[in-house]
This record gives sequence, C-alpha cells and structure tokens, in this order.
Amino acid sequence: MNEIYDTHAHYSSRQFDADRDALLQSLPQAGVVGVLECATHSGDAPSVLDLARKYPFVHAALGIHPESLGEEDAPTVAVYGGDWRAELAAMRELYDDPQVVAVGEIGLDHHWPLPAREQYDLFEAQLQLAAELDLPVSVHDREAHAETYELLKKYRPRGVLHCYSGSPEDAAWLVAQGMHLGFGGAVTYKGAKRAARVLAAIDRSAVVLETDCPYMAPEPVRGRRNDSRNIAHVAAFIGTLWEMDAGEVLRLTANNARSVFGG
Repeated sequence: MNEIYDTHAHYSSRQFDADRDALLQSLPQAGVVGVLECATHSGDAPSVLDLARKYPFVHAALGIHPESLGEEDAPTVAVYGGDWRAELAAMRELYDDPQVVAVGEIGLDHHWPLPAREQYDLFEAQLQLAAELDLPVSVHDREAHAETYELLKKYRPRGVLHCYSGSPEDAAWLVAQGMHLGFGGAVTYKGAKRAARVLAAIDRSAVVLETDCPYMAPEPVRGRRNDSRNIAHVAAFIGTLWEMDAGEVLRLTANNARSVFGG
C-alpha cells in the first residue's frame, strides 16, 4: 500500500464544493495517510479547521497568504480593509485548536502587483507567531527569493518551503538550517530541470511531496483538477531520479512529512 502524505492542499477551495466529502472519504483507500490543509486568510480558516476535525488524516495550517492583500473578495481587504494586523489578531485564538499543526500558507509573492512592504511585514509577523507558538511553517515564495531567504535566515523556522523553485545552492543552506523542501506536480513538467538538479543534490530526508490542489496537477493528468492521489505520479518521477521504487519514495517522504507536521 502506498503512503501518500500531501504537505500542501486547499480542499476548502470552491473547486471541491460539488464532491469534497466523497473525495476526502476516498483518499485513505488510495493510500493517503496525511494532508496538510492550508488556509489563506480568516475567511477559509474555519472550513480548514472543520476538515481537520472531520478527517483524522487532515491537519490544519492557518495563515494569511500574501495574495490576500490584493484580492477584493478576501476578508483581508473586504472585511479588514487591508489591516492584516487586525485580521491576524482576530485569528489568534484559532491557533489554540489542537488540530492546528502549522502556520501557513504564508510568504511572499512578487509575481502579482501586491504591496511589497506590507507583505514583507505580514510574513515577518507570522514567522514571529510561529516562533511564539513553536509551530512549523508552510512558506509560499513566488519570484521573491531574496526577501524570503532574508527572513528565513533571520528567524530560522522549521517547516516546508512549498513548491521549491530555488537553486541547489540555496537548497543546501535551507536544509542545513532545518527546512524541508516541497515538490509537487511541477517537477514532472518538461521545463523543470532545476528541480531535478535540486532533488539530486539534497539529502532525501529533507524532501516532502505536495499537490497545492486543486492546482498544479502532474503529468500525465496536467490541466485537470488536482488531488492528493496524484502524488503517486510525482513519486514515480522522483523515483526515476533517485533510482528508487515509487512506493519507497512515498514511504520516505511520508515519514519526512510526519517529522515536520505529525500524523
């Protein structure tokens, strides 16, 4: 039996509204032993917690995603008028729930036109919160390596840099200071040569697998709605790089994920 631990999922997404419970109920039969369900703001935090309470293999990560600073329908803007400090303060009591195992999804995003200083300050505040609570983090870094790495060096959190897109050289020091690196469907795409170099270079104990579902489905199901079962395709690809059976890749990475998030 496969052991799939999905370290980054968004089953609270509207894309799962039609069949969320049926799908989640089916995942253990496909070998899914763990899912880190990540909130992106105060609006989806309650549904993330509900899923973690309902399904023993689902664990909750709560945080404010940098994109929430620029989305008009996100509570960060629609309810708090961009005052993420007030939103984070309102979310604070949710972290007392034992289902919460991480602070996430947090980080920096320079792909979209988001306020650079505000998202930097928001990320830093949530790294401080993770340190205060002694929780790992799930970090989003899109086209923002320099600033992301600056804060990771400063706070030295444990956790996962999700959808890792940096260099083998940066991977080396990130792993040395205790971070795990998340890899998902993108590693199976034709242009993903850098990820292959990273996977060949770093210690395998630092690798975890993820979907970012409903997004980023791997080959051969690219373009469809993603879910945790598709991690089997990612493991098969990584197995070709590591000269390892896909089942062994899944067991190894599931144990790596448990060392970070439990379960």
